[in-house]
Amino acid sequence: MQIKTDFPFAVREIENLWIPLADGTRLAARVWLPEACLSDAGAPLQVPAILEYLPYRKRDGTTVRDELTHPYTAGHGYACVRVDMRGNGESEGLMHDEYLPQEQADCLEVIDWLTQQPWCSGKVGMMGISWGGFNSLQVAALKPKALKAIITLCSTDDRYADDIHYKGGSLLMENQSWAATMLSFSSAIADPALVGEAWLPIWKQRLENMPLLAETWLQHQTRDAYWQHASICEDYSAIEAATYCIAGWADSYINTIPRMMEKLSCPKKALIGPWMHKYPHFAKPEPAIGFLQEALRWWDYWLKDIDTGIMDEPECTFYLQDGLPPKPFHPVRPGVWVQTSGWPDEAKVSRQRWYLTRSGLQPQAEALAEVRSVCSPLHTGLHHGEYIPLWFGPDFSTDQRRDDANSLCFDSAPVSETLQILGDARLKLKVSVDQPCGQICVRLNDVAPDGKVSMITYGVLNLALRNDPAVLETPVPGETMDAEVVLDHIGYRLPVGHRLRVAIASASFPLLWPSPQLTTLSLRAALQELDLPVYIGEPIDNPFAAPEAATPCDLTMLEPAGNRRTLSEDVATGTVTVHIDDNFGLTRFNDHGLWVRQRAIKDYSVQPYDPGSTRAEFNWLYEAGRDDWSVQVQSWMQVSCDSEQFHIEATQVASHNGEVVSNKTWSTSVPRLAV
Repeated sequence: MQIKTDFPFAVREIENLWIPLADGTRLAARVWLPEACLSDAGAPLQVPAILEYLPYRKRDGTTVRDELTHPYTAGHGYACVRVDMRGNGESEGLMHDEYLPQEQADCLEVIDWLTQQPWCSGKVGMMGISWGGFNSLQVAALKPKALKAIITLCSTDDRYADDIHYKGGSLLMENQSWAATMLSFSSAIADPALVGEAWLPIWKQRLENMPLLAETWLQHQTRDAYWQHASICEDYSAIEAATYCIAGWADSYINTIPRMMEKLSCPKKALIGPWMHKYPHFAKPEPAIGFLQEALRWWDYWLKDIDTGIMDEPECTFYLQDGLPPKPFHPVRPGVWVQTSGWPDEAKVSRQRWYLTRSGLQPQAEALAEVRSVCSPLHTGLHHGEYIPLWFGPDFSTDQRRDDANSLCFDSAPVSETLQILGDARLKLKVSVDQPCGQICVRLNDVAPDGKVSMITYGVLNLALRNDPAVLETPVPGETMDAEVVLDHIGYRLPVGHRLRVAIASASFPLLWPSPQLTTLSLRAALQELDLPVYIGEPIDNPFAAPEAATPCDLTMLEPAGNRRTLSEDVATGTVTVHIDDNFGLTRFNDHGLWVRQRAIKDYSVQPYDPGSTRAEFNWLYEAGRDDWSVQVQSWMQVSCDSEQFHIEATQVASHNGEVVSNKTWSTSVPRLAV
């Protein structure tokens, strides 16, 4: 990545700027803008504003990426405004949950405030990744007049179907993990250097009112009104601002983009590269791209009325990844770029039919001749990898052979020419189960001539929500059901000589919380179809410039960071455990002296044939301080279950200079209704 220091406009940074809300709450913002916008001589320069609105602490949580990104854009004639939402960072108030109406109402006030500043032209854009990508869409759906365009990265249009809570109606382990993460993140302090002596009462208020989000999210196991709120798929037509949707195949937020390209009626573009959950100018796997240059083309077109040509290009750009041997982390993903005229593009993507047969996976229509059954041990899925690869650790899927051994597998013949997959494969099955519950976990795999097996993509389905995620339909044991498992969208090139494998299991751990009962899944003697999307167009040259960024953050790593993921088995009990250690190290920010240490240890355990043995345990450490003071917060949460209920235990102990200022405990149970 090339570091740029010479921009068309000299940039001024405002370290902390208060934005007042109507109820008296103040939100804290960090602002970068051209110096001419603050001129005391004559009328100030007026420029469009780009808003990024997050709960992740501008002071330390996102400052590394903020300093790569926002000064660069400001140097090209924009006011970049990074706001911590209510109850986070230096902002006042409390945050009770994600994506509440209060969050969006506050953002509307921020946008209105921006338009009233003497340095703002009256036009506003929003940009963000993950939470910031979500609320960019959610606020755009409220149609603030000044919001002309957004760039939404790694986000969703459907909070139930495609976030960290549920997938295919099945409960994701990430639901518990993220609840524990927010328990720690939300306990962070407001920096005394910015808010003065008020920091301690602000901190105590947050700790005393800390929500247990794991309980809230488990109380909504179907797609009810809770999830419908702030899911823009409820009314795609509400979004009128120009929308650029971006994600990466190594991330979990990919399915929303084709849906939005099909359903949105506003001006729109889409981009999916090989990346994990990061901005594309510094993401892995490479190739990274000149995301900031691409964003400037978008902003210039929609906020400055400059015809950059960006809307004359094909709507969708995708990266087709070459098949590689399985590894826990790929720093580089070879492949080719392709473009389509929107989505779907039937001229360039052909849907092929394959069939699960006695002889394997084949393109000729043939019914499965006999019943095939599987009762996967509950630790099947250990080699799936993280749901969201996030921290540059060993998070990717590894060799699938051990999981395939506990699955029903259907292999194709070796392909004689490269098979280019682009889109969502769909498996249409006729199945039965022997219990009033059950999951279908499907992996589409790449089987190399040497026997190594790489996962291409996957999909899951909770059979209790097989027809409608809002309607519970308990399976009748022994009764044949139609079930369609939609696999995640993917861009992938299966090499010549490799085989395509469909692997079907009844469990995927620790991706999913197991069903209440150990279940045998049976494929009936019937036609079992795989609908496979195949790209038939030509590749293009890389359409993006090389990545650029502003000067990196000035920091010192006082203790190194590191990420580990280990698997273990207790032979005496049969318990299998996935142990994850995400150590973010000890960092000092040299420009203001604050140091921060964070570490998360996660343990997921299960016995292979006992769903009631499932446990998820999380330990988070947060510490911060300067030479004359320090704070520490230790957060612990455990989720367990029986066939009827989930049980949640949690504690949070916060200390200032070694003295406990808050000690909070939770203990609760939530009925199992659908998962």
